[in-house]
Amino acid sequence: MNDLAPLLTPEGRALLDEVRDTDPAQELAVATRLRREHPAELVSAALGQARLRQRAVVKFGAEDAGRMFFTPNGVEQSTRASVAAYRARRMADLGITSVADLCCGIGGDAIALARAGIRVLAVDRDPQTAAAARANADALGLAGLVEVREADVTEVDTAGFDAVFVDPARRGGRGRIFDPEAYSPPLSWAVSAARRAPRAAALKIAPGIPHEAVPEDAEAEWISDGGDVKEAVLWFGTEPGAVRATLLPGPRTLLSRGLPDPAVRPPGRYLYEPDGAVIRAHLVAEVADRVGGGLLDATIAYVTAAALHPTPYATAYEITDHLPFNVKKLKALLRERRVGTLTVKKRGSAVEPEELRRKVKPQGPHAATVFLTRVAGAPAMLIGHPA
Repeated sequence: MNDLAPLLTPEGRALLDEVRDTDPAQELAVATRLRREHPAELVSAALGQARLRQRAVVKFGAEDAGRMFFTPNGVEQSTRASVAAYRARRMADLGITSVADLCCGIGGDAIALARAGIRVLAVDRDPQTAAAARANADALGLAGLVEVREADVTEVDTAGFDAVFVDPARRGGRGRIFDPEAYSPPLSWAVSAARRAPRAAALKIAPGIPHEAVPEDAEAEWISDGGDVKEAVLWFGTEPGAVRATLLPGPRTLLSRGLPDPAVRPPGRYLYEPDGAVIRAHLVAEVADRVGGGLLDATIAYVTAAALHPTPYATAYEITDHLPFNVKKLKALLRERRVGTLTVKKRGSAVEPEELRRKVKPQGPHAATVFLTRVAGAPAMLIGHPA
């Protein structure tokens, strides 16, 4: 299943087209039928690739995913196409015309860079992964701009390229790796490679990286797509020391102004829930300043304000009730207001949303949102609805 070569033959490609929309529940019947005319290994490989393509639609869209080739790890670890396209646009706007894409995986970022008109050397040491990247460049008509090389990235000469992009492996045999020096290659090596780039460089890292681990000469950017935090990027050759949160689609970018932490204040009429990228970038103070608000609690990223000031960097809710945490009181209030659709959000609370729903048993035609949090250190419930 991991060998793509049979799938790249005319017989393999025809078989891929035939099994493209196979329902997982029908795989056994389809496989039994196809094995009468095709080698069993090829049928298994085609059905496995069809499953991977179906999973990849959420990242690459149906059109591209239906033509691309994937490995199981490649689907999980590849960059979402919208994020890769945004980063490629930034590269193009910087005047970059060639990029060495190190640890290229199945080629998601290389594809985006090539579509932005940038020449790419895509490097990965895993033979099957490199084969998938090569097949993808060819399948999407980008082979003229993308050279794929199977090699150890630490041994590749990048001197002939304007920029370097490094996406170190952040998963090992035991799952996700949190220590940047345990990345493959280590973050320190990637930073060194970035500093040698003639024009600019970008390093893709986990969004949970401690701010103190960000080099002083790097710009740090946290990116979310549709409200979900996807990654952090260290940029070199752009704005050293800058910190930004970028929200896709858009893009919309919030830059740090070095504001002090907002003051804690009593709950106002509106609660603002900052986007995850804003929180990761430590830019809650910038949001509070935009909406004229403060914090419900010094340790929690909920902003409260008296007035509604719509902002793309936070979701606003109108708060109707503020109560000390008490399940019985919440249940009575929801019953009185005939709330059947209850959205539970929590920050700074040990209570699980599903557990709370089971206890209050919401019923009725109306909807509400409850925030389980702390107000000035005390457990509290705030009830409201999107503003």
